Amino acid sequence: MSKQMSPNIDMDQSTRYYTVALDGTGDYPTIQAAIDAVPDNGTESFTIRIKAGVYYEKLDIEKPMIHLIGEGAEHTVITYDDYALKKFPDGSQYHTFYSYTAFIGADDFTAERLSFVNSAGPGKVVGQALAVYVDGDRAAFRSCRFMGHQDTIFTGPLPEQPMDRSYFGGPRDGAERRKLRQYFEDCYIEGDIDFIFGSATVVFKGCEIFTKNRLTEAEAADGQVNGWITAASTPEDVRYGYVFLDCDLTSNAPPQSVYLGRPWRHHAKVCFLNCWIGAHVKREGWHNWNKTDAEQTVQYAEYNSAGPGAEDTSGRVPWAKLLTEQEAVEYSISRVLSGSDGWQPHEKLG
Repeated sequence: MSKQMSPNIDMDQSTRYYTVALDGTGDYPTIQAAIDAVPDNGTESFTIRIKAGVYYEKLDIEKPMIHLIGEGAEHTVITYDDYALKKFPDGSQYHTFYSYTAFIGADDFTAERLSFVNSAGPGKVVGQALAVYVDGDRAAFRSCRFMGHQDTIFTGPLPEQPMDRSYFGGPRDGAERRKLRQYFEDCYIEGDIDFIFGSATVVFKGCEIFTKNRLTEAEAADGQVNGWITAASTPEDVRYGYVFLDCDLTSNAPPQSVYLGRPWRHHAKVCFLNCWIGAHVKREGWHNWNKTDAEQTVQYAEYNSAGPGAEDTSGRVPWAKLLTEQEAVEYSISRVLSGSDGWQPHEKLG
């Protein structure tokens, strides 16, 4: 166990911080050790500066107002390889919500210039494998990478009940549901099936959303579905779910093989505005997950899309919507995220 260090102080900004370095030149050699050492008073922010390196760690962050800063997403990498089909010593499975690389369960968390990776492998082999499980309010990420296959990013809270068993598992199973807001700016997000999913209100601003190819040549030739980008479970009484602003939807998957989203729960809300959409996105855009009654309750929308995947919006499913200019104004970051406390993470991160 590392000896607890006294926090450093940035005299220019009066910021208290620790430095993490694999080579022993920092205050702590692991990120989790630095997190554990942060004073748990809940009244002031604390910065952890992480030097370049590959940190093989499974993080649990349940102290508020922690700010992680790396030396660039390509250089400071947090990775782990748990997965849904993995088993505990008693023989029970991890399932989705124990598979995370990083669990962020406190409010006012921020991260910059980091990669969060789940390296377990493809879903057809390991099942779901989360890079991050974000279950805090006012969580913000800037210039970060999120890499996985199936279920890369989960934005809590959990829905009210599982669809296929009596429990979810994971660190927040049975916890009180809260209305959470999160913000991703200039990030890179990679996956294949439902790789952005959950119940939070989230804005993705200027991000690249990359759908990985998971099909063999024979499967692609047969016209099989490669994946779904979103699987929202927005609560019925929450106005906004996922809002993508000025994002690029890219892929190495076959043309016409990826859906923009499908409803994990019946009141899923997802909107793409001013986005560039690649040829991998199917002409119909959205899928009902074989829940025809959800077509009456979901809110799927687009505005001012460009790119080969948006050239023929006449082919979109009739239960999705193309917004007017006046309707699109309702999706500004300020309106989506401000809440009762006026949170504006796009103006100042943190």
